Amino acid sequence: MEATEKLSFLLNDKNLSNELKLIAEKVLNSERITFEEGVYLFENAELGYLGVLANYIREKKHGDYTYFNRNFHIEPTNLCVYDCKFCSYSRLIKNRTDGWEMDVDGMMDIVKKYDGEPVTEVHITGGVVPKQNLEFYAEFFRRCKEHRPELHIKGLTPVEYYYIFKKAKLSHYDGLKFLQSCGLDSMPGGGAEIFHPEVREKIAHDKCTADQWLDIHEQAHKLGMHTNATMLYGHIEEFWHRVDHMDRLRNLQDKTGGFQTFIPLKFRNKDNQMDHVPEVSVIEDLRNYAIARIYMDNFPHIKAYWAMISRNTAQMSLSFGVDDIDGTLDDTTKIYSMAGAEEQTPAMSTKELVELIKNVGRHPIERDTLYNVVTDYKDFVFEETSPKKQYYSLPVVNS
Repeated sequence: MEATEKLSFLLNDKNLSNELKLIAEKVLNSERITFEEGVYLFENAELGYLGVLANYIREKKHGDYTYFNRNFHIEPTNLCVYDCKFCSYSRLIKNRTDGWEMDVDGMMDIVKKYDGEPVTEVHITGGVVPKQNLEFYAEFFRRCKEHRPELHIKGLTPVEYYYIFKKAKLSHYDGLKFLQSCGLDSMPGGGAEIFHPEVREKIAHDKCTADQWLDIHEQAHKLGMHTNATMLYGHIEEFWHRVDHMDRLRNLQDKTGGFQTFIPLKFRNKDNQMDHVPEVSVIEDLRNYAIARIYMDNFPHIKAYWAMISRNTAQMSLSFGVDDIDGTLDDTTKIYSMAGAEEQTPAMSTKELVELIKNVGRHPIERDTLYNVVTDYKDFVFEETSPKKQYYSLPVVNS
């Protein structure tokens, strides 16, 4: 049964509540749901219902296309001046013995490791330290572009930028404009966590506020950059906090149109200050993806990181509104495994990733950062033995 038929069938269900029927009719007619309806979905909608609505929207926007990319990432440091309670990755500066701090030469060594490889993007994020300041990143962006001009630099989150620009006494706009002139192309979506101060003050009290995070993205959009957005869910927040978070993003997207992808990030409780908080179920993961697809009507893409939620859950998410599962990776990032993800040594070849997508009836598309098609893998035939390494790094999404 096609997505449209499933939605029509659902609308004819006599057991469907009036509230859920009204929301389904809005989806059918491409009408926006309200804040209150978003909360209602979290509190009352069953997984099957949400899947029908989210998949209808997903297929209307993208058909069976499922995107991934080939990139690598650089984590300049895991030391950090901030003390986010959910973070399993960073080490406070006072605990330097447990961390690392690269110089620009070290970062360029990583870039050069991928010479000759068919990667299209370098993704840079990590901790926040005084030494890695405005000029530090300006130098790296310049040298990276000089070495490989076509490589797209997706670098740093508002958490890093707020700290860097404040120290440099620059406005968000002027700081981003300067770094753009040095080679910065776009910005990832990390550091958003949960916007509402009731939650943010408890889990990330000392880093940029929601308004500061949103303003830095708004200034990037004014400069023509595309950015992503995330939400850390499944910890101490309530359902309405999630809707509040998505609503603020939806409002900014109405204003600028500069966001490409919304990425819900599952809270993992290993080795952090919130290890007493239980993780939510896979069912809740899928419900969250689906409601995100329904609510974030002006975001082109919804992404799930397979390395964070497991391969099987990533496959299932493709029926619940997700159209991007990011990419292949070579286990150089520790963000996911250190937080307790199922994939403790994640690695998947391009062939394996393509097969993962095809095995659930979807159409694999390799994209670049801006979602231009690099390779259509629908009828692609892989050689039995490939002479080239096929593993690439999954980007880090939280600072």
